Amino acid sequence: MAVFLWRNLFQTTKARMLQQRRASLYNGAHDYDEELIKKKLQQFAGGSISLSKEHSGIGILTLNNSRLMNAFTGTMMLELQERVTELENWKDGKGLIICGAGNTFCSGSDLNAVKAISNSQDGMNMCMFMQNTLTRLMRLPLISIALIQGKALGGGAELTTACDFRLMTPGSEIRFVHKHMGLVPGWGGATRLVRIIGSRAALQLLSRAHGVDPERALHLGLSEGTLSSSDETGSLEEARAWLSQYTEGPASVIQAVKKVVTAGRELPLEAALRTEKDVFGTVWGGPANLEALTRRQKHK
Repeated sequence: MAVFLWRNLFQTTKARMLQQRRASLYNGAHDYDEELIKKKLQQFAGGSISLSKEHSGIGILTLNNSRLMNAFTGTMMLELQERVTELENWKDGKGLIICGAGNTFCSGSDLNAVKAISNSQDGMNMCMFMQNTLTRLMRLPLISIALIQGKALGGGAELTTACDFRLMTPGSEIRFVHKHMGLVPGWGGATRLVRIIGSRAALQLLSRAHGVDPERALHLGLSEGTLSSSDETGSLEEARAWLSQYTEGPASVIQAVKKVVTAGRELPLEAALRTEKDVFGTVWGGPANLEALTRRQKHK
């Protein structure tokens, strides 16, 4: 009976939280037409976004458009949304590493697509589309890392802020270049940057549009550390090892940890406490909890 009640509570809570994570920031009331912008973005093909899911519960999401320093084409924006949906449904997932092919991270948007959708309404729709996608990425119940090799420019810099942690390789750089394009961040990067490093430091980075090297990023709290390897294979192995310290244990528990932290960050106090209560209910009396009680691990 207890097992049945736990399973019923787990499934009910999981369904409600999945619906909340997928909830769109924007809808028709905001003049947002998702189907219209999808059709527009589909016209600008090139590159791809691949996702591999390892038995360890670590996902590797790779931006593949090395000809343009992994800039986002229209179809890559659509593929990112699809990959995020896939990750939202990955019950065995624990962590995610986002990286770029060809030893560089991402140079933002493909300028060909940007020029073609330069009218105000299309630009706003693309902005809302990417904000929706990156917000869902940030809310994934997976512990995520942006593995920054080479350049993370513009929208690429914004993408790094949608991850829980950032690791940089020697010689890499994060740069919010939007000012030089006559813009400000539009994919949620400014809002997330303020929450990561504070308003004063964020204002400096956005208004000067200077590059941030690994040493300064670490000083600002924008990066967790600098890896020793700068090549693609070596840095990915280091990132896996770094992430493993946070993903050891059952997927259900790791995902629960991420959910309560997300709630505490985003929700008012009362709502966050209720969410914490609900998540607690999904693991209390669950397999990992019962096994730990059997081993009496708490006091070891």
